[in-house]
Amino acid sequence: MSSFMTKLAGMAIGLLAIAAVAAPAAAQDKGLVGIAMPTKSSARWIDDGNNIVKYFQAKGYKTDLQYAEDDIPNQLAQIENMVTKNAKVLVIASIDGTTLTDVLQQAKDRGVKVIAYDRLIRGSENVDYYTTFDNFQVGVLQGSYIVDALGLKDGKGPFNIELFGGSPDDNNAYFFYNGAMSVLQPYIDSGKLTVASGQMGMDKVSTLRWDGATAQARMDNLLSAYYGNKRIDAVLSPYDGLSIGIISSLKGVGYGSPSQPMPVVTGQDAEVPSVKSILAGEQRSTVFKDTRELAKVTVDMVDALMNGGTPQVNDTKTYDNGKKVVPAHLLKPVTVDASNWKAVLVDSGYYKESQIR
Repeated sequence: MSSFMTKLAGMAIGLLAIAAVAAPAAAQDKGLVGIAMPTKSSARWIDDGNNIVKYFQAKGYKTDLQYAEDDIPNQLAQIENMVTKNAKVLVIASIDGTTLTDVLQQAKDRGVKVIAYDRLIRGSENVDYYTTFDNFQVGVLQGSYIVDALGLKDGKGPFNIELFGGSPDDNNAYFFYNGAMSVLQPYIDSGKLTVASGQMGMDKVSTLRWDGATAQARMDNLLSAYYGNKRIDAVLSPYDGLSIGIISSLKGVGYGSPSQPMPVVTGQDAEVPSVKSILAGEQRSTVFKDTRELAKVTVDMVDALMNGGTPQVNDTKTYDNGKKVVPAHLLKPVTVDASNWKAVLVDSGYYKESQIR
């Protein structure tokens, strides 16, 4: 090899060596993202956290993922710590979206961007964007499933229904409930659906912290007080974890037998126990929200912000948090029941069939 070629080869090797050293450094230059999740008690939030971390790290960000186990002071302390550690962005799925005003002001003062993840953060102007599913549509899907399953459009009825809402400190719970009631209320008004307990409105039907045991206890009380000699035909449940508790209560008084079929019970999040319950003929449906897509949208939004771009949004009117209308990116939910669970959940790679059967 000529001395010229030898020099060229040496330069090439040197450049490769520099590139090898520079690559990880460049990846780290994107900075730290703090990710605050509410709890590990729901498999859904574990999946969210894992997916967000995976996609952020693939784009070269460091991540600090924390779960607060539904303890508000714990989540506040975690977010404060992320700010102290110089996170450039906070992605927050809040426990109570009204409690973060002070810590978000601290973040704003340091130039930290804030993305509300799936749960709207209320009472603060320091929320830059919101990523979620179309939560009103989730409720519409749940209410519509009940209408179709009971044959209300065909004039069947009257039927007895009881209503359950989500946690009153979660803004989404009101969208779920209002969406469902936009479908169910006309049938209640016409007498085709009867709420025997008379309990309607989020002030009466909410379930603090989305707790299944709380829902089961309330269902026990409803059955005892109002259904001694009458059948309950449907239960609006906004979340799978509540549905499992509701179904346990119903089975305790004999529902789910050939002589006393299970009411139509809805749900949300397509959690494994509820998908199994659907296949067992107990829970009737759930609403699937592909959290992999929500994670991708969130990471792309942050990456656009960090690169001086404008994130993509598709809603600039709906989500008023009391201080501002937060620009949002909404994804579409999908109803899942015994007829399509495999196509939606397994064929998409979200679950393996062995997890369900």
